Amino acid sequence: MVPAMIPEPSHTSPRGAHDSISIVASADALAAHPSDRIDRWLARCLEDRANDPPLSRNRLKTLILEGCLFVDGATISDPSSPVKPGATYRLDVPEATPAIPEAQDLPLTVVYEDAALIVIDKPAGMTVHPAPGAPKDTLVNALIAHCGDSLSGIGGVKRPGIVHRIDKDTSGLLVVAKTDAAHHALAARFADHSIDRAYRALCWGRPIPPAGRIEGAIGRHPRDRIRMAVRPEGSGKAAVTHYRTVRAFNEAATLLECRLETGRTHQIRVHLTHIGHPLVGDPVYGRGRSAKLGGVPEATRIRLRGFSRQALHAAVLGFNHPISGEPLRFESPLPPDLATLIDDLDRVI
Repeated sequence: MVPAMIPEPSHTSPRGAHDSISIVASADALAAHPSDRIDRWLARCLEDRANDPPLSRNRLKTLILEGCLFVDGATISDPSSPVKPGATYRLDVPEATPAIPEAQDLPLTVVYEDAALIVIDKPAGMTVHPAPGAPKDTLVNALIAHCGDSLSGIGGVKRPGIVHRIDKDTSGLLVVAKTDAAHHALAARFADHSIDRAYRALCWGRPIPPAGRIEGAIGRHPRDRIRMAVRPEGSGKAAVTHYRTVRAFNEAATLLECRLETGRTHQIRVHLTHIGHPLVGDPVYGRGRSAKLGGVPEATRIRLRGFSRQALHAAVLGFNHPISGEPLRFESPLPPDLATLIDDLDRVI
């Protein structure tokens, strides 16, 4: 049975709660959701609450630590407190605070959007998240403006939930959570590698074999802290990339499809560099690399060597919807700059 939940008017909360919910730890409720910790038990109970989005356990833990949980009038501030049979718990959920990053009306290509999430086809050149030195003109700034009040709050803040990122100069698909529940569920799917992600990558040379598996732990470069590198076991995080050749342009360059088994910083860029085939245009890992360009017209050589960003595009994104469970799959065509370069290679090689 679903535990008894009696909404209380928000004026009963001494903290001015946006929502106040009462949950009775009845015998039926404890049988349906057995747990020795109050935060776990509440999280499971709230999943059954049809009229409100569930809260992640991390969010509940924070609320408890902030003094937002009461039992029979007394405050509970320890998330590991045991559940008291027969007690009435009241959870006060404060209204999400405004996001710190500034909302900016920037153009966005929205592939899919509902109450829980939004899928964006990000252009190359847009940073995902504000950072020191880049506080504006990011995807987060644009999403705060675009989503507005549909952002219900991630961790108590009205902000988009970034569960994965792609580099500033990588184009393609990105899913972002709009609710705490969606953020929690999507983060879990990324953690267990159940998200399908495929990239198109134009690399120098011709990988042999034409399809394969690259495995190598990734960590900070021992001498250049800006770069990542394949590191000895125990010195980095395990990483696996699968690749296959889509189109080889003699020995000059190859269009690959890369699929991520893990998701590490710069993973595809680092792994392809590790096997001797860095991405065309990569300013960190691929500049100055020689390639066998014999037979390639001079104009095309100039375009290859002058490509202004790493030739990497997040082309496929597939996952089960974090709330409904519905399978979702999205594809993004190559952006004009990369498509034009590949068309040029097709014509001359």
